[in-house]
Amino acid sequence: MLTINRKNISLATFALLSLVYFCTISNLDINPFLRGEAVLMPIQLLAVIYVSYWRWSRKESTES
Repeated sequence: MLTINRKNISLATFALLSLVYFCTISNLDINPFLRGEAVLMPIQLLAVIYVSYWRWSRKESTES
């Protein structure tokens, strides 16, 4: 029987959210250059958050 675990549910949720986001961006009537920048902004924001958290947690583990 097919079991749905937490990882699959979160993967499906993120896939659905990204699909909705990219469809919304593609339907905006804005300059194509700005549209490309708007698509990349959330990815850049998540990368900054990830790197900041990684450095912060690494710094905490070396101090203890």
